[in-house]
Amino acid sequence: MAAIYPDLAGKTVVVTGGAGGIGEAITRAFVAQGARVGFLDLDAARGERLQEELGEAALFVRCDVTDIPALKAAVDEVRARLGPIGVLINNAAHDERHETLEVTEDYWDGRMAVNLKHQFFASQAVLPDMMAAQKGSIVNLGSCSWIIGQGGMAAYTASKSAVLGLTRSLARDFGGHGVRVNAVAPGWIMTERQLELWVTPETEKEIYANQCIKRPLVPDDVARVVVFLSSDDASAITNQHYVVDGGWN
Repeated sequence: MAAIYPDLAGKTVVVTGGAGGIGEAITRAFVAQGARVGFLDLDAARGERLQEELGEAALFVRCDVTDIPALKAAVDEVRARLGPIGVLINNAAHDERHETLEVTEDYWDGRMAVNLKHQFFASQAVLPDMMAAQKGSIVNLGSCSWIIGQGGMAAYTASKSAVLGLTRSLARDFGGHGVRVNAVAPGWIMTERQLELWVTPETEKEIYANQCIKRPLVPDDVARVVVFLSSDDASAITNQHYVVDGGWN
């Protein structure tokens, strides 16, 4: 059973990319805490199914987070319907593999937009609420891919490494307003997407050869850390980078 943090009950939380994979686990975890969760996602079918399952505890807003005016409008909708935002989880990302010699300028800009740019502008959109309350938590999802020097996805690893710099800048700039900003770097998490596209018997051997913990890592492993960092139990933790990879690094 996951820990319960009473201070999260009734708090308004925004989760980007919250309808599937790690994001879905994070959305569910905050609902289980009694929070009011607005989750944004481009996948309307998945979002509506999750909304129907979770009921009034959650609010699905279809949103392309790379469209910054639409992202800001989605945050405004969550605020209008659920109240001032106390927690932001910047989770939306795209980890498509790509060959460096085939990357175009548009492709590069697209990866930066979904993996990094949206995290800045979503944070910008919620910071006034947190500053007014003199309290808040932002958690940015990074990746272990750049730490281990993974190849075949240079635009992804570049954008995800930059998440740490963004996190530390925001933590420094807004700590005086009671806002905490941390990053979480998942390892190889067994989401539906990973299992369908990239996990093979060969890659499973690689995973277990590198992890200290010899079991599959699942989305809930990440969600529990994210929820903890958002709670008052982590009130002294900011400007940090938490790695959830089973000991790979």
